[in-house]
Amino acid sequence: MRQIILDTETTGLDPAHGHRLIEIGCLELVNRKLTRRSFHYYLNPGREVEAEAMAVHGITNEFLADKPLFASIADEFIAFVRGAELIIHNAPFDLSFINHELKLLQRDLPPITEYCGVLDTLVMARAKHPGQKNNLDALARRYGADQRDRSYHGALLDSEILAEVYLAMTGGQVGLQLGNEENESGNSEQRTEGIRRLPASRRPLPVIRADEQELARHEAKLKALDKAAGGACLWR
Repeated sequence: MRQIILDTETTGLDPAHGHRLIEIGCLELVNRKLTRRSFHYYLNPGREVEAEAMAVHGITNEFLADKPLFASIADEFIAFVRGAELIIHNAPFDLSFINHELKLLQRDLPPITEYCGVLDTLVMARAKHPGQKNNLDALARRYGADQRDRSYHGALLDSEILAEVYLAMTGGQVGLQLGNEENESGNSEQRTEGIRRLPASRRPLPVIRADEQELARHEAKLKALDKAAGGACLWR
């Protein structure tokens, strides 16, 4: 299961008013574990950053002046996210800017959702915590992922925080290792200490099956997990 945690920063709030991307930050998750792969660029938007937006992310026009255009990194970005599931907080915002940039290329490229799936953690959080604040700052505090300096927002920083929040919100086991693990040299070690073979002549263990009440409680728990995970419960 390959997922991409994604966040962006922009010159303003609405691409319909000519606003553009100025930063894309992506982190790769494979089977709920962060890999060392990432995708991160600052971008020259070809226009000025609004003061209100600059107050949020702190990215200045002078800083962006020598940065690449989206057109120069578009193919690399598509290749990085292709076939994965994007995990985005308030996905319509980021997707609208990405699709706007793809359209400006005038290459008849389809929307980004033609290349990958999308999971919106804001929708998940509202279902899990109705009536509470569910912006990324609030979720980071709720799940203990707010230990970083966030004087300003940044796409890669917010992707790191969102990764922690998403993993905690969908089960909490962010680094579970099952089976053999790799040692520091990269070799797989079989952990055999303490293994005791049972005699072949021993009586077989009894099989105790769940009764109807236990099965009903199990099903209720799965439904709750499925709802909390936005329909992505792994035990279904």
